[in-house]
Amino acid sequence: MDTFVADGKTVSVFSAAEPGAPVVYLNTFGEEGQAVFDALTAAGGPALTLVTISGLDWDRDMSPWDSPAVFKSAAPFAGGADDYLRLLAEEIIPAVERQLPAPPIWRGIAGYSLAGLFAVYALYRTDVFSRVASVSGSLWFPGFREYVLSHAPLRQPDCVFFSLGDRESKTRNPVLRTVQENTEALCEFYRGQGIRTVFQLNPGGHHGHPAQRTAAGIKYICNLS
Repeated sequence: MDTFVADGKTVSVFSAAEPGAPVVYLNTFGEEGQAVFDALTAAGGPALTLVTISGLDWDRDMSPWDSPAVFKSAAPFAGGADDYLRLLAEEIIPAVERQLPAPPIWRGIAGYSLAGLFAVYALYRTDVFSRVASVSGSLWFPGFREYVLSHAPLRQPDCVFFSLGDRESKTRNPVLRTVQENTEALCEFYRGQGIRTVFQLNPGGHHGHPAQRTAAGIKYICNLS
């Protein structure tokens, strides 16, 4: 693993042995990149370069626009996704891929929770990603479902993977309980656009086995024919 810092973000590169292997960029809340890489390895591959980015200002960097907090004790969302996406696309990705022995055959983006929301949003703000894994994505985010239904991605993705825990929508919070309905609606919308789309419903809540479920999403988008 190689590591470097870009604008205060820590970028860790788990390089594939094969030249030209796909690259998947994974934004992380903490330091769980190693756990996801280990879960991928335990699951038997696939061959890819995994790039994890940590040290994020989570509620700013991963949120597409300003929005009130969904919990009384939480800070509001600061809508800094566009700024962070510029850093990712213009600085981090070129710095990573200059180190690789050959250009990747394709480039994907993955994320859990708010990073899963960001992964989908990235399709509408840049054309650098062709595959997406949104794991327990925060698709309850106010206005996001409407945004997707009224905008076109800058690049038609090869596939989009969604997964949720089957208890995530079973909450008294009126915002959070829309997550499954919104996820299923976006899944059907993408299928209607001719995009290969899958939705997996897993046992448990939002915090159940995040590394393993993230690895499963990444494995899915890598194993398409």
